[in-house]
Amino acid sequence: MTDKKLHHIGTLSPEMALLGLLYKKAGHGYDLHRKVVTDLGQVWHLSQSQAYAILKRLEAQGDISTEEVQQEKLPSRQLLHMTEQGCKKFLDWLNTPSGGSTRAIRMEFITRLYFLKMYFPKKIDLAFEQQRVEARTHIQRLEQSLSALPKDQVYNRMSLDLRLRQLKDVLAWLDESQTEIRGV
Repeated sequence: MTDKKLHHIGTLSPEMALLGLLYKKAGHGYDLHRKVVTDLGQVWHLSQSQAYAILKRLEAQGDISTEEVQQEKLPSRQLLHMTEQGCKKFLDWLNTPSGGSTRAIRMEFITRLYFLKMYFPKKIDLAFEQQRVEARTHIQRLEQSLSALPKDQVYNRMSLDLRLRQLKDVLAWLDESQTEIRGV
């Protein structure tokens, strides 16, 4: 690990959205999928089969465990529990800012806010500030890259310019969203 400030470089997967729903109580895969679709459906486009595949992977990694629950006149169901390892993984993720890309902010940061509001509402302001720092750092890197590009690198310059404009808009969005979430 380097001395650079840590930030989460995720796979932009709804893994933490599913895992986080198990933080305070056990649940069933179908119910977890429905909750993600209902509450975060514009953030994560998650099919039921994707949800089950992710839950299987989390179990294989040791982040969740399953308990078979018998039902009268129905097939048994799997009750999912977060393990100690899964809890540590989730809390580490929850307390680490997303990177500076607009995609990471749109997906992971919003998911983080959802769980912070649910479990640790007093940490929301810190999360916003950390994300602003990440965005500003990313803006500086992009500005340096843009200034180092030769003028004839038109398409690379256009791409960097677009990313810069998006991130500058994200900074304003962070301010507006922080005010909005305080009122919820």
